[in-house]
Amino acid sequence: MSARVSAVPSTQPLPERRRIGDRFGDLFLHGLTGAAAAAAAVLLGAIAWKIFQLAWPAITKYGFAFVTRQGWDTVHNKFGALDLIWGTALTSFAALLIATPLSIAIGLYLSELAPRGARTVIASLVELLAAIPSVVLGLWGILVLGPFVGQDLEPWLHRHLGFIPLFSGSPENAGMLVAVLVLTIMIVPITSSICRELFLGVPTELEQGALALGATRWEMVRGVILPYTRSGVSAAILLGFGRAVGEAIAVTQVIGAGHGIHWSLFVTGDTLASKLAEQYQGAVSNIQIASLVYLAAILLVISLLVNLTALFIVRRFSHERIGGS
Repeated sequence: MSARVSAVPSTQPLPERRRIGDRFGDLFLHGLTGAAAAAAAVLLGAIAWKIFQLAWPAITKYGFAFVTRQGWDTVHNKFGALDLIWGTALTSFAALLIATPLSIAIGLYLSELAPRGARTVIASLVELLAAIPSVVLGLWGILVLGPFVGQDLEPWLHRHLGFIPLFSGSPENAGMLVAVLVLTIMIVPITSSICRELFLGVPTELEQGALALGATRWEMVRGVILPYTRSGVSAAILLGFGRAVGEAIAVTQVIGAGHGIHWSLFVTGDTLASKLAEQYQGAVSNIQIASLVYLAAILLVISLLVNLTALFIVRRFSHERIGGS
Protein backbone atom coordinates (compact mmCIF):
# COMPACT_ATOMS: atom_id res chain seq x y z
CA MET A 1 0.00 0.00 0.00
CA SER A 2 1.42 3.36 -0.98
CA ALA A 3 1.87 5.89 1.77
CA ARG A 4 -0.41 8.90 1.70
CA VAL A 5 0.52 12.33 2.90
CA SER A 6 -1.71 13.41 5.74
CA ALA A 7 -3.73 16.57 5.12
CA VAL A 8 -4.16 17.16 8.83
CA PRO A 9 -2.34 20.36 9.82
CA SER A 10 0.54 20.08 12.23
CA THR A 11 -0.37 20.56 15.87
CA GLN A 12 3.10 21.83 16.78
CA PRO A 13 2.91 25.39 18.17
CA LEU A 14 4.07 28.11 15.77
CA PRO A 15 6.95 30.28 16.89
CA GLU A 16 6.01 33.70 18.18
CA ARG A 17 5.87 35.85 15.05
CA ARG A 18 5.93 39.35 16.41
CA ARG A 19 8.14 40.71 19.13
CA ILE A 20 8.75 44.30 20.17
CA GLY A 21 12.06 44.29 18.33
CA ASP A 22 10.44 42.95 15.17
CA ARG A 23 7.92 45.80 15.18
CA PHE A 24 10.60 48.48 15.38
CA GLY A 25 10.95 48.66 11.56
CA ASP A 26 7.22 49.28 11.09
CA LEU A 27 7.13 51.88 13.84
CA PHE A 28 10.23 53.61 12.48
CA LEU A 29 8.83 53.67 8.93
CA HIS A 30 5.49 55.04 10.14
CA GLY A 31 7.16 57.73 12.23
CA LEU A 32 9.64 58.73 9.51
CA THR A 33 7.04 59.07 6.76
CA GLY A 34 4.62 60.87 9.07
CA ALA A 35 7.35 63.30 10.13
CA ALA A 36 8.26 63.98 6.48
CA ALA A 37 4.64 64.73 5.60
CA ALA A 38 4.24 66.96 8.66
CA ALA A 39 7.51 68.75 7.84
CA ALA A 40 6.25 69.54 4.33
CA ALA A 41 3.03 70.99 5.73
CA VAL A 42 4.92 72.99 8.39
CA LEU A 43 7.36 74.32 5.79
CA LEU A 44 4.53 75.48 3.53
CA GLY A 45 2.86 77.17 6.47
CA ALA A 46 6.12 78.84 7.53
CA ILE A 47 6.72 80.18 4.02
CA ALA A 48 3.20 81.54 3.75
CA TRP A 49 3.36 83.10 7.24
CA LYS A 50 6.68 84.84 6.53
CA ILE A 51 5.56 86.18 3.15
CA PHE A 52 2.32 87.60 4.52
CA GLN A 53 4.14 89.01 7.55
CA LEU A 54 6.58 90.93 5.36
CA ALA A 55 3.79 92.01 3.01
CA TRP A 56 1.52 93.15 5.85
CA PRO A 57 2.50 96.88 5.69
CA ALA A 58 1.49 96.97 2.01
CA ILE A 59 -1.63 94.89 2.67
CA THR A 60 -2.79 97.26 5.41
CA LYS A 61 -1.97 100.36 3.34
CA TYR A 62 -3.40 99.33 -0.04
CA GLY A 63 -5.72 96.46 0.82
CA PHE A 64 -7.30 94.53 -2.05
CA ALA A 65 -7.12 97.71 -4.15
CA PHE A 66 -3.47 96.83 -4.71
CA VAL A 67 -4.64 94.04 -7.01
CA THR A 68 -6.86 96.33 -9.09
CA ARG A 69 -4.55 99.36 -9.24
CA GLN A 70 -2.21 100.16 -12.14
CA GLY A 71 1.23 101.71 -11.97
CA TRP A 72 4.52 101.14 -10.16
CA ASP A 73 5.97 104.49 -9.08
CA THR A 74 9.05 104.04 -6.86
CA VAL A 75 9.57 107.81 -6.59
CA HIS A 76 6.19 108.57 -5.03
CA ASN A 77 5.74 105.11 -3.45
CA LYS A 78 2.55 104.36 -5.34
CA PHE A 79 2.27 100.72 -6.28
CA GLY A 80 -0.29 98.49 -7.97
CA ALA A 81 -0.26 94.95 -9.30
CA LEU A 82 -2.84 95.03 -12.08
CA ASP A 83 -0.29 95.63 -14.87
CA LEU A 84 1.84 92.78 -13.57
CA ILE A 85 -1.08 90.40 -13.17
CA TRP A 86 -2.10 91.18 -16.75
CA GLY A 87 1.43 90.55 -18.03
CA THR A 88 1.61 87.29 -16.07
CA ALA A 89 -1.75 86.08 -17.38
CA LEU A 90 -1.08 87.07 -20.99
CA THR A 91 2.38 85.50 -21.23
CA SER A 92 1.44 82.35 -19.30
CA PHE A 93 -1.77 81.61 -21.19
CA ALA A 94 -0.18 82.38 -24.56
CA ALA A 95 2.76 80.07 -23.75
CA LEU A 96 0.36 77.38 -22.56
CA LEU A 97 -1.69 77.73 -25.74
CA ILE A 98 1.40 77.00 -27.82
CA ALA A 99 2.98 74.40 -25.53
CA THR A 100 -0.10 72.21 -24.93
CA PRO A 101 -0.56 70.82 -28.48
CA LEU A 102 3.21 70.54 -28.89
CA SER A 103 3.56 68.59 -25.64
CA ILE A 104 0.69 66.23 -26.43
CA ALA A 105 2.05 65.67 -29.95
CA ILE A 106 5.55 64.92 -28.63
CA GLY A 107 4.14 62.54 -26.03
CA LEU A 108 2.06 60.70 -28.62
CA TYR A 109 4.93 60.46 -31.06
CA LEU A 110 7.35 59.08 -28.48
CA SER A 111 4.83 56.59 -27.07
CA GLU A 112 3.00 55.44 -30.21
CA LEU A 113 4.70 56.42 -33.47
CA ALA A 114 8.46 56.86 -33.05
CA PRO A 115 10.76 54.00 -34.10
CA ARG A 116 11.67 51.94 -31.05
CA GLY A 117 15.38 52.68 -31.36
CA ALA A 118 14.85 56.44 -31.56
CA ARG A 119 12.39 56.82 -28.67
CA THR A 120 14.97 56.88 -25.89
CA VAL A 121 17.29 59.26 -27.74
CA ILE A 122 14.55 61.74 -28.65
CA ALA A 123 12.98 61.56 -25.18
CA SER A 124 16.36 62.26 -23.57
CA LEU A 125 16.94 65.27 -25.82
CA VAL A 126 13.51 66.69 -25.02
CA GLU A 127 14.00 66.20 -21.29
CA LEU A 128 17.44 67.77 -21.55
CA LEU A 129 15.73 71.10 -22.27
CA ALA A 130 14.36 71.04 -18.73
CA ALA A 131 17.91 70.84 -17.37
CA ILE A 132 19.03 74.09 -19.02
CA PRO A 133 19.28 76.82 -16.33
CA SER A 134 16.71 79.55 -16.83
CA VAL A 135 19.39 82.26 -16.85
CA VAL A 136 21.12 80.50 -19.75
CA LEU A 137 17.85 80.20 -21.62
CA GLY A 138 17.19 83.88 -20.98
CA LEU A 139 20.64 84.79 -22.31
CA TRP A 140 19.93 82.73 -25.43
CA GLY A 141 16.66 84.61 -25.71
CA ILE A 142 18.51 87.94 -25.68
CA LEU A 143 21.23 86.94 -28.15
CA VAL A 144 19.38 84.67 -30.58
CA LEU A 145 15.61 84.53 -30.10
CA GLY A 146 15.11 88.27 -29.56
CA PRO A 147 16.76 89.40 -32.82
CA PHE A 148 14.95 86.67 -34.77
CA VAL A 149 11.58 87.70 -33.31
CA GLY A 150 12.16 91.43 -33.78
CA GLN A 151 13.60 91.26 -37.31
CA ASP A 152 11.77 88.30 -38.84
CA LEU A 153 8.87 86.80 -36.88
CA GLU A 154 7.09 89.94 -35.67
CA PRO A 155 7.29 91.75 -39.05
CA TRP A 156 5.82 88.66 -40.72
CA LEU A 157 3.04 88.39 -38.13
CA HIS A 158 2.29 92.10 -38.40
CA ARG A 159 2.19 91.93 -42.20
CA HIS A 160 -0.23 88.99 -42.33
CA LEU A 161 -2.11 89.20 -39.01
CA GLY A 162 -1.74 92.84 -38.04
CA PHE A 163 -5.52 93.30 -37.95
CA ILE A 164 -5.54 91.15 -34.78
CA PRO A 165 -4.72 93.24 -31.66
CA LEU A 166 -2.22 90.63 -30.45
CA PHE A 167 -0.01 91.28 -33.47
CA SER A 168 -0.31 95.05 -33.75
CA GLY A 169 2.39 97.59 -32.94
CA SER A 170 6.05 97.98 -33.81
CA PRO A 171 8.33 94.92 -33.81
CA GLU A 172 10.88 94.84 -30.99
CA ASN A 173 13.77 92.56 -30.03
CA ALA A 174 12.41 92.39 -26.47
CA GLY A 175 8.83 92.12 -25.39
CA MET A 176 5.92 89.90 -24.51
CA LEU A 177 6.23 87.61 -27.54
CA VAL A 178 9.86 86.78 -26.77
CA ALA A 179 8.85 85.99 -23.18
CA VAL A 180 6.01 83.79 -24.45
CA LEU A 181 8.37 81.77 -26.64
CA VAL A 182 10.91 81.38 -23.83
CA LEU A 183 8.18 80.18 -21.48
CA THR A 184 6.96 77.76 -24.14
CA ILE A 185 10.43 76.24 -24.37
CA MET A 186 10.45 75.86 -20.58
CA ILE A 187 6.97 74.30 -20.39
CA VAL A 188 7.26 71.75 -23.22
CA PRO A 189 9.87 69.39 -21.66
CA ILE A 190 7.93 69.05 -18.40
CA THR A 191 4.48 68.62 -19.92
CA SER A 192 5.59 66.35 -22.77
CA SER A 193 7.48 64.02 -20.41
CA ILE A 194 4.42 63.63 -18.19
CA CYS A 195 2.16 63.09 -21.22
CA ARG A 196 4.52 60.45 -22.59
CA GLU A 197 4.45 58.50 -19.32
CA LEU A 198 0.66 58.77 -19.20
CA PHE A 199 0.28 57.49 -22.76
CA LEU A 200 2.65 54.59 -22.07
CA GLY A 201 0.49 53.67 -19.07
CA VAL A 202 -2.61 53.02 -21.18
CA PRO A 203 -3.37 49.26 -21.06
CA THR A 204 -2.18 47.55 -24.22
CA GLU A 205 -5.39 45.49 -24.35
CA LEU A 206 -7.45 48.66 -24.87
CA GLU A 207 -5.28 49.84 -27.74
CA GLN A 208 -5.10 46.45 -29.43
CA GLY A 209 -8.82 45.91 -28.94
CA ALA A 210 -9.62 49.20 -30.69
CA LEU A 211 -7.30 48.36 -33.58
CA ALA A 212 -8.77 44.84 -33.81
CA LEU A 213 -12.24 46.31 -34.15
CA GLY A 214 -11.10 48.21 -37.22
CA ALA A 215 -10.17 51.58 -35.74
CA THR A 216 -7.38 53.53 -37.40
CA ARG A 217 -4.39 54.71 -35.42
CA TRP A 218 -5.89 58.20 -35.14
CA GLU A 219 -9.28 56.82 -34.05
CA MET A 220 -7.54 54.71 -31.42
CA VAL A 221 -5.67 57.76 -30.10
CA ARG A 222 -8.81 59.92 -30.12
CA GLY A 223 -11.15 57.30 -28.69
CA VAL A 224 -8.93 55.37 -26.27
CA ILE A 225 -5.66 57.06 -25.31
CA LEU A 226 -6.82 60.67 -24.88
CA PRO A 227 -10.01 59.86 -22.92
CA TYR A 228 -8.14 57.40 -20.69
CA THR A 229 -5.40 59.92 -19.82
CA ARG A 230 -7.36 63.19 -19.86
CA SER A 231 -7.17 63.74 -16.10
CA GLY A 232 -3.40 63.29 -16.05
CA VAL A 233 -2.93 65.42 -19.16
CA SER A 234 -5.03 68.18 -17.60
CA ALA A 235 -2.89 68.06 -14.47
CA ALA A 236 0.27 68.17 -16.60
CA ILE A 237 -1.02 71.25 -18.44
CA LEU A 238 -1.76 72.99 -15.15
CA LEU A 239 1.71 72.05 -13.90
CA GLY A 240 3.16 73.72 -16.98
CA PHE A 241 0.98 76.76 -16.31
CA GLY A 242 2.32 76.97 -12.78
CA ARG A 243 5.85 76.78 -14.17
CA ALA A 244 5.14 79.66 -16.51
CA VAL A 245 3.51 81.84 -13.85
CA GLY A 246 6.42 81.50 -11.45
CA GLU A 247 9.33 81.93 -13.88
CA ALA A 248 11.33 85.05 -13.06
CA ILE A 249 14.92 85.20 -14.34
CA ALA A 250 14.45 84.23 -17.99
CA VAL A 251 11.34 86.41 -18.33
CA THR A 252 13.11 89.38 -16.73
CA GLN A 253 15.90 89.10 -19.29
CA VAL A 254 13.66 89.23 -22.36
CA ILE A 255 10.37 90.96 -21.53
CA GLY A 256 11.69 94.53 -21.51
CA ALA A 257 10.23 95.87 -18.21
CA GLY A 258 7.38 97.89 -19.73
CA HIS A 259 4.25 99.22 -18.05
CA GLY A 260 0.58 99.36 -18.86
CA ILE A 261 -2.08 96.95 -20.04
CA HIS A 262 -1.74 96.15 -23.74
CA TRP A 263 -3.19 93.45 -25.98
CA SER A 264 -0.21 93.49 -28.32
CA LEU A 265 2.49 90.87 -27.85
CA PHE A 266 5.03 93.17 -29.52
CA VAL A 267 5.26 95.67 -26.65
CA THR A 268 7.45 95.38 -23.58
CA GLY A 269 5.87 94.39 -20.30
CA ASP A 270 6.39 92.84 -16.88
CA THR A 271 5.09 89.97 -14.76
CA LEU A 272 4.70 89.39 -11.05
CA ALA A 273 7.78 87.21 -10.83
CA SER A 274 9.96 89.35 -13.10
CA LYS A 275 9.14 92.54 -11.16
CA LEU A 276 10.05 90.80 -7.92
CA ALA A 277 13.35 89.54 -9.31
CA GLU A 278 14.12 92.85 -10.96
CA GLN A 279 13.61 95.25 -8.03
CA TYR A 280 13.86 93.40 -4.72
CA GLN A 281 17.63 93.75 -4.29
CA GLY A 282 17.55 97.44 -5.18
CA ALA A 283 14.43 98.43 -3.21
CA VAL A 284 14.94 101.77 -1.46
CA SER A 285 11.96 102.02 0.92
CA ASN A 286 10.16 99.74 3.32
CA ILE A 287 6.84 100.16 1.54
CA GLN A 288 8.44 99.18 -1.76
CA ILE A 289 9.84 96.03 -0.17
CA ALA A 290 6.45 95.23 1.35
CA SER A 291 4.75 95.82 -2.01
CA LEU A 292 7.20 93.48 -3.73
CA VAL A 293 6.53 90.79 -1.12
CA TYR A 294 2.82 91.44 -1.68
CA LEU A 295 3.46 90.36 -5.27
CA ALA A 296 5.03 87.17 -3.90
CA ALA A 297 1.90 86.59 -1.80
CA ILE A 298 -0.26 86.95 -4.91
CA LEU A 299 1.95 84.41 -6.69
CA LEU A 300 1.63 82.04 -3.75
CA VAL A 301 -2.17 82.28 -3.86
CA ILE A 302 -2.19 81.71 -7.63
CA SER A 303 0.01 78.62 -7.23
CA LEU A 304 -2.28 77.27 -4.52
CA LEU A 305 -5.35 77.78 -6.72
CA VAL A 306 -3.65 76.10 -9.69
CA ASN A 307 -2.73 73.05 -7.61
CA LEU A 308 -6.19 72.78 -6.09
CA THR A 309 -7.72 73.01 -9.57
CA ALA A 310 -5.42 70.25 -10.83
CA LEU A 311 -6.37 68.07 -7.85
CA PHE A 312 -10.07 68.66 -8.47
CA ILE A 313 -9.76 67.82 -12.17
CA VAL A 314 -7.83 64.60 -11.49
CA ARG A 315 -10.34 63.43 -8.90
CA ARG A 316 -13.33 64.42 -11.02
CA PHE A 317 -12.15 62.61 -14.14
CA SER A 318 -11.00 59.58 -12.17
CA HIS A 319 -14.39 59.37 -10.46
CA GLU A 320 -16.20 59.51 -13.79
CA ARG A 321 -13.91 56.87 -15.32
CA ILE A 322 -14.72 54.33 -12.62
CA GLY A 323 -18.46 54.92 -12.99
CA GLY A 324 -19.23 57.92 -10.79
CA SER A 325 -21.29 60.90 -11.75
